[in-house]
Amino acid sequence: MSEPLADLITLSHELGVPARGWAIGAEGNVSVRSAEDSMWVKASGCSLVDVGPSDFVHVRMEPLRELLDDPTAGDAEVSATYLDCRIDPGARKPSVEALLHSTIYSESAADCIAHTHPITVNRLLCSVSAEALVAGSLFPDQIVMLGRRQLLLDYVDPGLALAREVRRQLRTFVSEHGDYPRAIYVRNHGLFILAANTREALLATDMASKVADVLWGALAVGGPVYLSDADVQRIDRRPDELERRQLLAAAEQVV
Repeated sequence: MSEPLADLITLSHELGVPARGWAIGAEGNVSVRSAEDSMWVKASGCSLVDVGPSDFVHVRMEPLRELLDDPTAGDAEVSATYLDCRIDPGARKPSVEALLHSTIYSESAADCIAHTHPITVNRLLCSVSAEALVAGSLFPDQIVMLGRRQLLLDYVDPGLALAREVRRQLRTFVSEHGDYPRAIYVRNHGLFILAANTREALLATDMASKVADVLWGALAVGGPVYLSDADVQRIDRRPDELERRQLLAAAEQVV
């Protein structure tokens, strides 16, 4: 078993810990970029908490990305491509979100993606207060782990439609802000973390859950007070905080 796959399995087990409430049953999916045009991604229908090597699929990403530009593509074409893109023809079918993962890798420098449905996050994403998740920064470590800005999307059907919308929104985001978001929230759905490695993916998921929990409490007692733009910019560029980010990005293990 390759080291990236071993780390991905460890990350999956951590994300799926029942007490955390981030992924129940077959919820959620994860991947790591293994080469310029390939990735390991969770197979469809398995639970993060107890996945093993056979529950991951090594796939070529180019066939998946080509679907996004095919106006005639539908469910049948997606299903066929999911089978054709497998490097090992005997492997299981990849997650329905494989299209989205390949799209994110093509539009960002992320090397690991963690998708979960944290209770803390989803109770806001399923409410009228979802915008509060991306309206500002509440405390310094939120900025260090999740960046100055995150992306919020309306609900879109998972699979081809969501991948196309994420590509469009990511390109707009990068054009406006000069970098890609570290977290993507999808209303009535869940959280996607874009990370440098499996350890960063776990910590950022934990931080996003903490942010949502703090925000939930702030909304209950009158509303959140966000840091000023000047303070956010200062925290984002402080030398010690930049060093912390570099240390996180350099780590290769989940724990």
